[in-house]
Amino acid sequence: MSIAGDKLNVANGSSPAPWFARALDKKAAALAFAVGLATILGAWGSQYIGGLVPCELCLEQRLAYYSGLPLLAAILILWNRLPLTVWFIAMALATAIFAWGTYMGAYHAGVEWGFWPGPTACTGTGIGVSFDDLNNINAAKVIPCDKVQFTLFGISLAGYNALISLGIVGLLLIAIGDQWRRMRAARTA
Repeated sequence: MSIAGDKLNVANGSSPAPWFARALDKKAAALAFAVGLATILGAWGSQYIGGLVPCELCLEQRLAYYSGLPLLAAILILWNRLPLTVWFIAMALATAIFAWGTYMGAYHAGVEWGFWPGPTACTGTGIGVSFDDLNNINAAKVIPCDKVQFTLFGISLAGYNALISLGIVGLLLIAIGDQWRRMRAARTA
């Protein structure tokens, strides 16, 4: 069975769906990829052009994009060549990766707001410091994870990352749901 299925309604004699409803699965997946790519490019731009130095949690949040975007690109490139089972597994994996990214963004935003403690490597608990540690105090700059570097409309970059990742998860679920709906419709036709 082909994933394309754009002409499913025409083939079974009903009127064709409007252009925006046809192949909603591919449109939603492509939009998820574009949003994810724009997000990671924005993160790199804020770092290399804007001068915002990422903390440990910021860097961990990027891991979802580093693994999810190549997987999503492969799915999009191989769209009509993948067997449906492989397509569903790959899409579920991409969705899970970005769901983890949503969790990481929400966790980091919670650390910034003081809802829960962050990792001790970047939240400065103030314990366990000796005079020997002070000898190399300028050797490494630790960016605190619990301090907000930038906000827009009261939301930090970690908060925006959580919202954007949640949107990507939603788009991927729309793609999976649309493909599932069309697959079931083809079986009953």
